[in-house]
Amino acid sequence: MTRAPLTIPPDVRSRLKRLSLNPRSMAGTRGFGMHASRSKGSGLEFAQYRAYEPGDEPRRIDWKLFSRSDKFFVREAEEESPLAVWILLDGSASMAQADRARPDWSRFDAAKLLALCIAELAMMQGDRFGWMVLQGTALAVADPRPGRPQSDRMQVDFARLAPAGTFPEATTLAPLWERIGARDLVLFLSDCFDEGGIALIERLAKAGREVLAIQLLTVEERDFPFDGGFRFRDQESGEELVSDGKALRDIFLTRFAAARAALDERLDKAGIRHAAVVLDEPIDRPLHALFGRGAERT
Repeated sequence: MTRAPLTIPPDVRSRLKRLSLNPRSMAGTRGFGMHASRSKGSGLEFAQYRAYEPGDEPRRIDWKLFSRSDKFFVREAEEESPLAVWILLDGSASMAQADRARPDWSRFDAAKLLALCIAELAMMQGDRFGWMVLQGTALAVADPRPGRPQSDRMQVDFARLAPAGTFPEATTLAPLWERIGARDLVLFLSDCFDEGGIALIERLAKAGREVLAIQLLTVEERDFPFDGGFRFRDQESGEELVSDGKALRDIFLTRFAAARAALDERLDKAGIRHAAVVLDEPIDRPLHALFGRGAERT
């Protein structure tokens, strides 16, 4: 089933203009546009050719090469080296969780809107961005590209996606290691409940990738506003618990707080910057925590 495309609210779009996707690896350096160069010399030094992509400026096409090959190629310079941003989107069944007060707004919907905001930031800086939807036995992959056409493709792809199944096994995730480069910036959008997801980003961080995690939580997980008899069901395992909501409240909130604290400690130990957003909060809140003026960059 295809859903209507998500759009970034005007107030959120306005606030995004105060942010920049500055990875730690580029702190204190200079270069063309927002990001640094691998080159230590002055001026733009030729690095390589790559195939023309929609959104590239025509002035960067090598017309002499076109006359010989009848194909469009773009010259890349060392000091241009745009950042490649990877958005890893958890597509497992638990991401379908929504609140009773707003059943049409799930964790997955919020994650997709967050991805659009991240893409908007990348476009504002002239960076490339791509995504992987981590779901079951297959990965939906879009390699990083710049510009509005890539954002339009994201809209189309996301409208067709629905959360289902479990988090992928290691064999399914193998292509991820071939695509994410050492200098790329990785943002993991998930409820962070699956051990496989946390192990994945720990491994990425250990391999030298800069990884940031954004946890998406429901209002009911934060407040546990249940009163009376309820049937609680795990969407991935199918396990059920029938109990009185009020009787469970203190136990749940205590254990949930402890689990979140343990996760925070684990991510801190791995060097993974992280933030969380609840479904009733402004969608850009975690981006300001990670990339705002007062955000920790070291």
